[in-house]
Amino acid sequence: MNSIRLSSRIVTPIIKAALSILCRIDADAMRQVPRTGPLIIITNHVNFLEVPIMYTQLFPRDVVGLAKRETWNNPLLGTLANVWGAIPIDRGATDLQAMRLALDALREGKILVLAPEGTRSIDGCLRRGHGGVVQLALRSGAPILPVAHVGGEQFWNNLKHLRQTGFSLRVGQPFVVERPDAARLDAPASVGREMRAHMTDAVMNRLALLLPPERRGVYAGAQAEATCYIRLLEPISDAPE
Repeated sequence: MNSIRLSSRIVTPIIKAALSILCRIDADAMRQVPRTGPLIIITNHVNFLEVPIMYTQLFPRDVVGLAKRETWNNPLLGTLANVWGAIPIDRGATDLQAMRLALDALREGKILVLAPEGTRSIDGCLRRGHGGVVQLALRSGAPILPVAHVGGEQFWNNLKHLRQTGFSLRVGQPFVVERPDAARLDAPASVGREMRAHMTDAVMNRLALLLPPERRGVYAGAQAEATCYIRLLEPISDAPE
């Protein structure tokens, strides 16, 4: 067992206990997350709260996430990022090293957690997603599982009034991203910017469907029947009952 996994086994239960004091967490839906195999989890990004909640609810699955490089400027957050094996990413440019490490994690059968918005929304309303999730999905072939959360946007106000925050996790149907021209022998090796944008919107549509209509933001028109660029999968069979 390496030092990161050992430290995670010590730190994660402590963080989980602290979170249970600050929040009333409804995470029953997380039982749908498979216990084995590579998986990309996409989630909405409201504030700092969903990161430790997601990690503690997925434990002991081996989970890695992408964290902005500036995270390591904060001693506490940087330490937690190291404990949980987070991958630093430069948000100002295409970070090929971060992409390689993320693909390596998926090849090793880990869960990769992504917030395609790339930054916090604060108000809980979904912002437009970035195309990195599509690139990772196409290159790895890993299924995507949308996991949305609500309630965290009230955390700071509740903390100020010494109230617990209700935090609910919602899990959607797994799917894979598919190129419409994948069967063509002359199909280009990579998708163009316009197609990648459409594919990203298709991915984000599945996440938006898990949120209340008033929280869907730029994806307010999300439709359950919109499945262009994605193929819905049956719930993964090795998920706990």
